[in-house]
Amino acid sequence: MHYVLTYDLAPDYLERRGEFRDAHLKLAWEAHERGELLLAGALAEPVDQAVLIFQCDTPEPVQLFAARDPYVTHGLVRAFHVRQWNTVVGEQAATPVRPA
Repeated sequence: MHYVLTYDLAPDYLERRGEFRDAHLKLAWEAHERGELLLAGALAEPVDQAVLIFQCDTPEPVQLFAARDPYVTHGLVRAFHVRQWNTVVGEQAATPVRPA
């Protein structure tokens, strides 16, 4: 199953992230090495949101990631949202659907 974690970033995110970036990246790469986090990054122009794509059986690892993320705990993220993503096209799709 895939999950999308979106972050609503604080207006001063770019100015403040340097202090917490190594800890955030450490957490992210550890999740990637466990096979949970597939891709992650901030959206550009404007830098007001970030998107993280997870692959796991339940939303709990995603919620735990957000709860432990220094960007969240130090207020660089104003809000986060976890949503199940029903993937149907692509080699990594959780439930591939092909045309009849």
